[in-house]
Amino acid sequence: MRSSVARRRIFCFRLAAGFAILAILFAASILSTAAQTLGGTQQSVGTVTNSGALPAILKGVNFEQHLGSQVPLGATFKDEAGKTVSIGSYFGKKPVVLILAYYRCPMLCSEVLSGVTSSLKKLNFKVGDQFSVVTLSFDPTETPALAAQTKQIYIKQYGDPAAGASWHFLTGAKSQIDRVTDAVGFHYKYFPQTKQYAHAAGIVVLTPTGKVGQYFYGIRYPERDLRLALVQSSQEKIGSPVDQLLLFCCTYDPDTGRYHALIGRVLQVVGGVTILLIGTAILLLYRSESKRGGGGTQAA
Repeated sequence: MRSSVARRRIFCFRLAAGFAILAILFAASILSTAAQTLGGTQQSVGTVTNSGALPAILKGVNFEQHLGSQVPLGATFKDEAGKTVSIGSYFGKKPVVLILAYYRCPMLCSEVLSGVTSSLKKLNFKVGDQFSVVTLSFDPTETPALAAQTKQIYIKQYGDPAAGASWHFLTGAKSQIDRVTDAVGFHYKYFPQTKQYAHAAGIVVLTPTGKVGQYFYGIRYPERDLRLALVQSSQEKIGSPVDQLLLFCCTYDPDTGRYHALIGRVLQVVGGVTILLIGTAILLLYRSESKRGGGGTQAA
């Protein structure tokens, strides 16, 4: 009898130890995810973090952090079909990825658009289902026809023609463009001698009400970073329980455009899971012993 009880206790200890190991592996998984997939994006010329290293001619060309700032929903533009639209018509229910790029840009803007397209293709979310995209040219001389040509290129790259209904390419007057760029802190310069713009590279994730949620710098945007930004900007109305857990364990750093793990919160989650698993093991063992005890009584 004693040996039977001892074996059950050893089994309980091993079961609890096994659950503890599972909890440790769970913690390692969260930390690994935070380290590998929430690492942020590449820096670009003129971002808030490296503007001091710029040549004098490029001073002031950057993204200035305006988190929580409201995009002017009444600003009006021409869409790729030549129709007059207010930018506010694209908000209301879903987050919006805002891309500021001019369509005749000889290099950087096409890299930004290609980088965004590549990241969007890898997302489990789809343009039009969980979020929308607005590309706004900051060159007031560009036309809807040029916007339509550019749209055709990147919708084809994205690989889903249906996305065209929710990925908009806009042009407009400088006064209207500046309302949007000023709101999100996008500062650029035009050089008449080259007929080109100097500008920062990056994208902005906006909430369904048109407020600035997150900035991502550079030309490459890790898809799981972008996914978390969309989930967070939607106030967790989209996404999975895993996304919500990662958002609880991580925080967005506006200075770097990165998500970082909050070790204290990771430990909270791991501690809670450990207690739950060990408690479950003890409960199962208790029920097992109760059944055996009850069976022994009936046999006597």
